[in-house]
Amino acid sequence: MNTIEKFLQAEINEQELYEAIVEFVNSYEIRSGEFEGNEYVIKKLDRLNFFIFPEYEINNQREIPFVECIYKDELITKINEYAREKNLNVVDI
Repeated sequence: MNTIEKFLQAEINEQELYEAIVEFVNSYEIRSGEFEGNEYVIKKLDRLNFFIFPEYEINNQREIPFVECIYKDELITKINEYAREKNLNVVDI
């Protein structure tokens, strides 16, 4: 299972969190920044490019065991496909 699949399983499991993630990814007002989910962080590098990674704190130190870079359109497509599988109301973009 790849990083994006793990991210989807961990984070896209309720309507409110799904909508918050889609809003963050699609926002033109937020040009860069981080969205902290339950387990994963979405790092917005610019309006089109994102890092997805799990973040843990072990012995008071930040641990990032792996990361994946993904383009906005591909990320939104994967999020919406997974949301449909989970019977969430998909946001029309």
